[in-house]
Amino acid sequence: MATKNAKGPSMIETFQEFKETKNIDRTTLVSVLEESFRNVIAKLYGSDENFDVIVNPDKGDFEIHRNRIVVADGEVQDENKEIALSEAQKIEPDYEVGEEVSEEVNFQKFGRRAILNLRQTLASKILELEHDSLYQKYKDKVGQVVSAEVYQMWKREVLLIDDEGNELHLPKQEQIPSDSYRKGETIRAVVKEVQNENNNPRIILSRASNQFLERLLEAEVPEIQDGLITIRRIARMPGERAKIAVESYDDRIDPVGACVGVKGSRVHGIVHELCNENIDVINFSNNTQLFIQRALSPAKVTSITLNEEEHKAEVYLQPEEVSLAIGKGGLNIKLASMLTEYTIDVFRVVNDSEADEDIYLDEFADEIDQWIIDSIKAIGLDTAKSVINAPREMLIEKADLEEETVDHVLEVLKAEFE
Repeated sequence: MATKNAKGPSMIETFQEFKETKNIDRTTLVSVLEESFRNVIAKLYGSDENFDVIVNPDKGDFEIHRNRIVVADGEVQDENKEIALSEAQKIEPDYEVGEEVSEEVNFQKFGRRAILNLRQTLASKILELEHDSLYQKYKDKVGQVVSAEVYQMWKREVLLIDDEGNELHLPKQEQIPSDSYRKGETIRAVVKEVQNENNNPRIILSRASNQFLERLLEAEVPEIQDGLITIRRIARMPGERAKIAVESYDDRIDPVGACVGVKGSRVHGIVHELCNENIDVINFSNNTQLFIQRALSPAKVTSITLNEEEHKAEVYLQPEEVSLAIGKGGLNIKLASMLTEYTIDVFRVVNDSEADEDIYLDEFADEIDQWIIDSIKAIGLDTAKSVINAPREMLIEKADLEEETVDHVLEVLKAEFE
């Protein structure tokens, strides 16, 4: 008969419940339960070598048997492994010296401390298995999109729960700035990394990473899944705008058209998922000049001068194209630089007659502080016309000047030519 008591089965039932929710296989379950019992037995008796532990997690019960060798009365040296002949014959009258006696042990008789010890050992093993199961599950999902339910929102992160009750973390820096969450809603994100410090897994999700956009695009475009189109590069300002460079090795396929879909049908769902993030898809090219030209779309480039060693590009455009190249808040040129991996400086095209009338910046020292002139000259602009023709945003960002300062400089310089 199995030894059933109020303490034993409840612990096993708890473990059985854990097994069902965490997908722990039966062999592992039995092994962990047996090991937990043996740990307690070893502490009580000094050794568990002569014990048989039989666990049946399906029924929620267990049996423990202690095996001892019969020795003559008065010759017992180890009470755990040996039993006196007279004691053995109380169990079965026909026992003889040298035979093995197997007795069933009632675990409840070990006392409250032993039962508490077993509970603690089981809890520790359960937690260890739970952590290992969680780590193994999610380390194979890094780079994949998962869905989870919003459970709690804090200033620095959002806590989510997957369909098995596991905790997932979406830090503030991995959220799209315009994201808003409601408790109980389901959101999608990519598994960015799985940390496992001190065997305590922490699953980090991301909605702001390039990989999230890449996975969403793969899901929408069958040609990418089939390997007919390759995503070569992605640049993102999460929630605002993204540029994606794609390539196809099959001349019959238009990679940009395939990714965008008829009237934008394929990117529409992605744009909605990413809080109306505008998505530009362009053709990749190994020709750097051509690639930079495409990356600055919708602006039309007049000419490009490259410095390949320093990965810098000077781009010249007609005056009416400059604002398009820079984009609102400098977003277009920032994304183009990120996508092409070149620092891009934009200049207006100036005709020869205008250039002949130029004036060196140093001649304005009486109206503009010398340190401001030096800051502008440090970014390669030496003359009044070159400053006037340079984008205002570039002067603010590159020369590290305040907006009011730049506006004052431009006002002084323009007045000279009016």
